[in-house]
Amino acid sequence: MLAYTYTAPGRFELIEKTKPVLLHPQDAIVRVTLASICTSDLHILHGSVPRAVPGITVGHEMVGVVEQTGSEVTAVKPGDRVAVNVETFCGECFFCKQGYVNNCTHPDGGWALGCRIDGGQAEYVRVPLANQGLTPIPASVTDRQALLVGDVLATGFWSARIADIRPTDTVLILGAGPTGLCSLLCARLHRPEHIIVCEPDAVRREFVQRQYPDVILAVPENVEQVVRQYSRHGGADRVLEVAGTPDSFRLAWQCARPNAIVVVVALYDQPQVLPLPDMYGKNLTFITGGVDGCDCAEILRLIEAGELDSEPLLTHTADLADIEQAYQLFASHADKVMKVAVRCTGE
Repeated sequence: MLAYTYTAPGRFELIEKTKPVLLHPQDAIVRVTLASICTSDLHILHGSVPRAVPGITVGHEMVGVVEQTGSEVTAVKPGDRVAVNVETFCGECFFCKQGYVNNCTHPDGGWALGCRIDGGQAEYVRVPLANQGLTPIPASVTDRQALLVGDVLATGFWSARIADIRPTDTVLILGAGPTGLCSLLCARLHRPEHIIVCEPDAVRREFVQRQYPDVILAVPENVEQVVRQYSRHGGADRVLEVAGTPDSFRLAWQCARPNAIVVVVALYDQPQVLPLPDMYGKNLTFITGGVDGCDCAEILRLIEAGELDSEPLLTHTADLADIEQAYQLFASHADKVMKVAVRCTGE
């Protein structure tokens, strides 16, 4: 089968690999119908994910059809259309029972697919711990509608949930890339008083303005002024930092009101500095870390009900054979790209 593979530091290649087989009773083999490219894949390519293993198939955003299941898999069966969770988790360890599935202590727990074990930018993928890692897609939900559920949409849902957004809040989202847009979609579910999106790129601002006209737009140069204008208490009540730059990290705490919550969703290429003397007295709560992607069933329910729609983010489509060009497009932000749906096998 064809598989896009991390062959060496700084190098991905589309190569032939053997179709995966069941290795454990809790495994499932999924025929991948659609996959997508994530910024985290670019981080692997650029060497920012040291735990990534050369030789693995990359990709952790995918949907497909179950082909085969191990003897202990009860949640899905062959023929089911499924969304694949970015994280594999056992459901039994201390962290899983607390809902912190990103920190699952199982050897394959956390972000394994496309990082430490073969992922889904391929024709087939083996999913460990499939009872937790696969979620059936409702019949009325298309593969395109479900494609982002297991990762970037789960991240947006998680970020909005842990931010504890309230109806009187002003929410500031720093970054309008795919994760920022999914965070926006999910923050809207909580119906805050105002949502402000700060984004330096004019194309991305235009996308937000066209798709979500009720959202207030800002650029880094005027975001503090805009936040003060639309805030009751001199700053944002909740800040979602999704951009992942030194400037956005600084703006996150500068734009927050005293005693606000700052959720750091971004993955940074370099360490960031907390200037604690400058922040003294703001009494901010920072919540950081990787997504706990355990809400896929609820996200699919919201999609089925028409309350969530991430399909407009899929601005481009490519075949697996052309995935290298798709990566170049995504990485360069050319042609107003947001996300690329990659056809891996027929639906």
